[in-house]
Amino acid sequence: MGTCLVKEGVISQEQLDQALEKQKASPNKEDSLSKILVRDGHCTEDDIARVTAKRAGGSYITLDSITIDPAAVATMPVTAFKKYKALPVAFDGDKLVVAMKYPDNIVAIDDLQIMTGFDIKPVVVPDSELEAAIEKYSRVGLDFEYLNDEEQQEENINIETDDQTSRPAVQIAHMILDQAVGSRASDIHIEPYETYLRVRFRIDGVMHDMMQLPRKIHASLVSRIKIMASMNIAERRIPQDGRMSLTIEGKPIDARVASLPASFGERLTLRLLDRSAKIISLEELGMAPEMLRRYRQVLDLPYGCILATGPTGSGKSTTLFASLATLDKVAKNVITVEDPVEYRMESVNQVQINTRAGLTFASGLRSILRSDPDIIMVGEIRDQETAKLAIESALTGHLVFSTLHTNDAAGAVSRLTEMGIEPFLTSSALACVLAQRLARVLCPNCKEPYEIDRRQLERVSGFPLAENETRVKLYRPVGCMRCGNTGFKGRIGIYELLFNTETIQKMALERKSASDIKKAAIAEGMVTLRQDGLDKVKKGITSLEEIMRVIV
Repeated sequence: MGTCLVKEGVISQEQLDQALEKQKASPNKEDSLSKILVRDGHCTEDDIARVTAKRAGGSYITLDSITIDPAAVATMPVTAFKKYKALPVAFDGDKLVVAMKYPDNIVAIDDLQIMTGFDIKPVVVPDSELEAAIEKYSRVGLDFEYLNDEEQQEENINIETDDQTSRPAVQIAHMILDQAVGSRASDIHIEPYETYLRVRFRIDGVMHDMMQLPRKIHASLVSRIKIMASMNIAERRIPQDGRMSLTIEGKPIDARVASLPASFGERLTLRLLDRSAKIISLEELGMAPEMLRRYRQVLDLPYGCILATGPTGSGKSTTLFASLATLDKVAKNVITVEDPVEYRMESVNQVQINTRAGLTFASGLRSILRSDPDIIMVGEIRDQETAKLAIESALTGHLVFSTLHTNDAAGAVSRLTEMGIEPFLTSSALACVLAQRLARVLCPNCKEPYEIDRRQLERVSGFPLAENETRVKLYRPVGCMRCGNTGFKGRIGIYELLFNTETIQKMALERKSASDIKKAAIAEGMVTLRQDGLDKVKKGITSLEEIMRVIV
């Protein structure tokens, strides 16, 4: 290497001779010739890397100029990083791009090909960058355990002691799960296509492309995850469900796994739930102070039905559990029936439905009523029988919480009628309906203020404008390291609270439409989803575009 540096004119022969003398005399045997040349200021690490790449017939890159692909890193056991002074950084077609200190080491390249199952394309990077990256990725994913629920193992299996961790699929599976938890993802989607495998995460309710893997890793990766979730790896023609318990970076994580046969092979969806996450309090949900005060009054009622409505993933269950957390669970008998049990609450009897065994929402609710409950929570009203039992339970002295899929609060009243519930039952049993959506919160570290003209905002129906405001200061997303360059971090609830007043009761009895009920509720002071969302835009909590995205 020293001779090559001289030939390239990077250093002189005299400087090389001096460095060689120092290397011989150095008590520190780890002092390489390159370190001595850089330390003495004769050349830089970049110079040495460029010459090394030229000598080996490879490419020179800097790790700062590329994005290291976690899936590529995961193809190699962490023990091999330091052994071979090599780090996989990307895929180039079916080849694995590996940053190597010694790119002309044929034996090492052959070992890495056997180990990873990929053809190796060596590249050269500056020594300090390679050492820092190896140190960083040697630590990633090591604190990772998984527990097979069906086998009821007493101790989790740690990937450091798992004898299969040398397989690329095992490393990639661990890396995907590790990165998903670090990114606060709620779902992982592994989707095969004709020439590649795509991995996407759902973060704060929005899908993000995270990595693309070579197509040939698909079968082994799917099999690995199915084994972890106690699913049948030999059956690829029909959908399957499984679950697993994980410990990642000290966090206990439950993962529900669903497989689905698609055009180019099985796709997997993993729903992640952090069991260590505390239940959010009512104050943290994002309700306006006046709305929260009035909602607390409803929670103090001895009986009645409280419905949370909204599309899938709008935070209905979170709101109901935050509501249950405020109640006196010592003096009251609280029983829930859910599918599945996601949040585990102390002093609450939680029942998970099992349709195969005949335990449905309706049969579970019927059994609960024979267990002397004070407060009942039904995960979802899906059919007429469940709806009728929930409403009748509210009439017979129980406080009932449940969820319903409607676009707004007023729609819940007419939906119950459409499901075959007599209006006189609905009007008597219903306490309130809380419609909601989830909007992403602007990252406080990078959100950018801007001013918008009043005339533009007047086109946005319902935007709260003061009489003397000509220009309004709003905020928009930018993106930084803290928010993963999305511009958003976390989510907040957007709410619409409809109380079952005398007017609403009368309209329910008359079978009025949802739009008529909504107009009457607004006349009585109800704040709509749109108004609540636009209030949060004006306060700088979220962006105008985000509210337009989540609220029709």
